[in-house]
Amino acid sequence: MATFLYRLGRLAFRRRWYVTLLWVAVLAAVGFGAAKAPAAPDATNSMPGIESQKAFDLMEDRFPGTDADGATARIVFVAPGGQKITAADHRKAIDTLVERAAGGPQVAGVVSPFQGKAGAEAVSKDATTAYATVTYKAAADDLTDAAKHRLERAIEQARDTGLTVEVGGTALETQPSAGGSAEAIGVAIAAFVLLITFGSLAAAGLPLLTAILGVGVSMASIMALASAFGLSSTTGTLATMLGLACGIDYAVFIVSRYREERAKGHSPQEAAGLAAGTAGSAVVFAGLTVVIALAGLSVVGIPMLTKMGLAAAGAVVVGVLIALTLVPAVLGFWPNAVLSRRARRSGRIKEAKEAKEAKEGGENNGGSRWARFVLRRPVPVLIASVVGLGALAIPVMDLQLGMPGAEAKPTSTTERRAYDDLAQGFGPGFNGPLTVVVDARNAENPKTAVRTIEERIGATDGIVSVSPARFNSAGDTAMFSAIPSTAPTSERTQDLVKSIRADRPATESSTGAEFEVTGTTALNIDVAQKTQDALIPYLILVVGLAILLLMIVFRSVLVPVKAAVGFLLSVLAALGSVVAVFQWGWGAGLLGVETTGPIMSMMPIFLVGIVFGLAMDYEVFLVARMREAYVHGDSPSQAIRTGFRYSARVVVAAALIMMAVFSGFIGAGESMIKMIGFGLAIAVLFDAFVVRMALVPAVLALLGKAAWWMPRWLDRILPRVDVEGEALSHRAAPPQAPQATKDETHTGSPSESPTEAPEEDTRPEFTSV
Repeated sequence: MATFLYRLGRLAFRRRWYVTLLWVAVLAAVGFGAAKAPAAPDATNSMPGIESQKAFDLMEDRFPGTDADGATARIVFVAPGGQKITAADHRKAIDTLVERAAGGPQVAGVVSPFQGKAGAEAVSKDATTAYATVTYKAAADDLTDAAKHRLERAIEQARDTGLTVEVGGTALETQPSAGGSAEAIGVAIAAFVLLITFGSLAAAGLPLLTAILGVGVSMASIMALASAFGLSSTTGTLATMLGLACGIDYAVFIVSRYREERAKGHSPQEAAGLAAGTAGSAVVFAGLTVVIALAGLSVVGIPMLTKMGLAAAGAVVVGVLIALTLVPAVLGFWPNAVLSRRARRSGRIKEAKEAKEAKEGGENNGGSRWARFVLRRPVPVLIASVVGLGALAIPVMDLQLGMPGAEAKPTSTTERRAYDDLAQGFGPGFNGPLTVVVDARNAENPKTAVRTIEERIGATDGIVSVSPARFNSAGDTAMFSAIPSTAPTSERTQDLVKSIRADRPATESSTGAEFEVTGTTALNIDVAQKTQDALIPYLILVVGLAILLLMIVFRSVLVPVKAAVGFLLSVLAALGSVVAVFQWGWGAGLLGVETTGPIMSMMPIFLVGIVFGLAMDYEVFLVARMREAYVHGDSPSQAIRTGFRYSARVVVAAALIMMAVFSGFIGAGESMIKMIGFGLAIAVLFDAFVVRMALVPAVLALLGKAAWWMPRWLDRILPRVDVEGEALSHRAAPPQAPQATKDETHTGSPSESPTEAPEEDTRPEFTSV
């Protein structure tokens, strides 16, 4: 592989115009396809294999007139100063709002709290709170501005009468933002880190430029294929995030190795080839581990998650291809621009100094000093790392999964205030009713069977009330609502749902009818259980495949196992930190989290998938350099120092970039987005700075030569891939007496000879990044 990538890097450098125009053409082609493709379908929350989804499918089949996809607005009214909402003036204001809302565009119907049977249900017992429901013909994303403005004006006019009016539901729901200015600050910090790392604007801008182009290709491809493969507008969210993150990382590693080879005296074209052959090999295998982790999301069995994982895997593949081709091509246009200012100004380095630095390789840089510290104290460093991460992982034992709703929104939003008003007026369980769907086709008397089920569920401890059953036109299926006494995210509510389902066999056998429990609360419980059940198989799959892949890369048994164990420690510590902040409330105020509660059901899966990919990136780039040094004759301890000398600074920079990007999500208003941003940022912190920088060298120091041991029978079975660039070792020595030519200063020529022409010696006066 190293030889192939070496030739690819040289070819891309030499034919830079063709490579660049090819990627521009690809971007234009997929962009044209995206512009001409049909619009992406609306996101669907289908969760096959769970009871809530089965009940929902039964409702759609037996109640065909029900439009479950239409937007709704629940308008909550609270009378001022403890007055009765039924007072004449308040009632008149509510009736006026209902009348105005009913006349708006796209409205399917409006239910007033003072009309028909709804009057008994939509007014609280103390008559201080009431609500009206507006149903629309279109989904929330398809509502026109005119429809929204009509409702908003009616609400404002009702508020002018003195009533407190808040709106829940999906019609006017504020869309979550990904961080806004905070995210832009994160990207700016990433650019600053690159500038400090490389000391060159060009070297800092090149990874950002190529990563953005890769994200553009990926997102345009997703949009072009959205209609054909059922990809919603939310599918590309993960692809954008990981495409940008991995694209920057991979380009950074290629550019860093290029600068290192130039520092050794190699010509620009040769340095580009060597960078692609060595660091490029690590990029390929690091990308494969990320793809494995993302594609493995399909084992969860949630279609939306599967599509997001595969789309993000495609974005990572694009990032790898761009790093191997476009980055060397751009280096061909400006071979000296990515060098530091000092290197560009220094000119030729004296041969004696060059030989000394080539031998020492910057022995006294920060990475080598840290490696020496760990090698002197491997046991204390290992114990401190394991104990620290283990302590942070303790809160995982109290992990409660769920899907936070309006109660997790900031109090500045009208949805949160509407939720609180309903909970205060009607009870905490009112915001999470359970929907019971009864299939009475096999019952002797469907109505009697449904009535019996109503009574038994209504008598269940924890149920406050049940609504009258509604039958379909055939009279063989009914559905009714049951209001719990506890909040939707309460553990007691989860126990209540489990209790109703546990008592179901006895009820069904006595009535001859079957029933299932659904609704938002039951759906969240089922999804949480589904993701929790899938977490262990997912871990076994991705970690197992990654260990096999790392065995091929490192020709070792213990190094891949150590990498997997270190990852598990870091991800458990990160998940424990998320529980401590967002569930227990420790330091929640510092992040602007107003309400604590259950952890988002998909958070552990997302955390494992994304962080595993990034963790293996850092593992491959750091340890591959150690393996390269060991294969070329260094002792185990010297190989550790060599790996840190050349790779530690770049790995740290890459981790800081990822933390900056992910931390931008913490500035979002939505608690769930804060949770994702915090979890990813803290996981990268633990994995890069504790596991890879401390635990890994400590374990390798204790193992010594045993770290690179592999049974002969396993060594024969596994395919051999030259990741260390052993086949390129004969090219390691730079030309002894390079002659300056005019071609070196002509950075944009597409007609450079494929043979190694003499070039001006521009070896910089530095060792490596």
